[in-house]
Amino acid sequence: MKKLVLNFPNQLKEALIIGQNYQFTSTQSDFKNIVVTGLGGSGIGASIVQNFVFDKLKIPFIVNKDYFMPSFINNQSLVIVCSYSGNTEETLEALNEAIKSGATICCITSGGKVAEIAKEKGYNCIIVPPGMPPRSCLGYSLVQILFVLYHFGLINNTFENEINAAIALLNANEEDIQNKAHKVAKKLKGKIPVVYSSSTHEGVAIRFRQQLNENSKVLAWHGAIPEMNHNELVGWRDEAKEIAVMILRNVDDYSRIQTRMEINKKIIKKCKSDIIEIYSEGASYWEKVFYLIHLTDWISVFLADIRKVDATEVNVIDFLKGSLAKEGTEKTKK
Repeated sequence: MKKLVLNFPNQLKEALIIGQNYQFTSTQSDFKNIVVTGLGGSGIGASIVQNFVFDKLKIPFIVNKDYFMPSFINNQSLVIVCSYSGNTEETLEALNEAIKSGATICCITSGGKVAEIAKEKGYNCIIVPPGMPPRSCLGYSLVQILFVLYHFGLINNTFENEINAAIALLNANEEDIQNKAHKVAKKLKGKIPVVYSSSTHEGVAIRFRQQLNENSKVLAWHGAIPEMNHNELVGWRDEAKEIAVMILRNVDDYSRIQTRMEINKKIIKKCKSDIIEIYSEGASYWEKVFYLIHLTDWISVFLADIRKVDATEVNVIDFLKGSLAKEGTEKTKK
């Protein structure tokens, strides 16, 4: 996993090349809505892109993480199907629903049944390199979603320059990023991590939580400001020695959000004296996002080292998928 995290800047570079060289076949542009369907490591890129396009698109952008698709999709919908393996059970069922709706479908995958269906139906299908854990391939899937949106005229291509700048930023600061990550990971030993961020970067906070779950093998939760100020903040009332609070921050977070964060710190410190603040680096949106992703990925694998667990292993998920497959086979026999 460390090699995969270290390779993240190169992955972003390769993802740009893949997107720039892909030849799209469909050109429809009069969509009424966009739905990206995908789960786990295959779907988190969509959540981050959703934050990015929130104030840019004039049509709804929905992230779907279920077996079913929204009932409103039709021939004026753009459906982006993300499944790294191409065999994700929930995503395949959602894809079948999208096919029935007549929506324009684009797939992002390394192969599997998704690639087979896309080839059979003549859908656009961007193939990314196979053979890695899906959560380590965020750069591939996220960047391809941006290229799909750009192809259909929904966003401009300024993201390409921003991602190139992010690659340079990460390469120039790799040693410093790892040092920061190691210091934070030490503070998380024996703790339950809680991650807070602004709502505009909630996708990054979710990604961090998921990496703590899968790489570090710990329970964690996240909250977004201002929403958590209307509910979760009330829960900070008793001493919480077992919790480690981290706030993902940007120097250009909206002023009222920054004010809320400072007030939140005062409230939380009554229960927990030390709060870890993690600031992004970079000038653009994507520089900040990829800096935080790279830094928090390192935190998760360093914490795995501290806990003496294998960051790559996800046996419980394999067990779940195997059990589901077995139950499905037994029902078919009956």
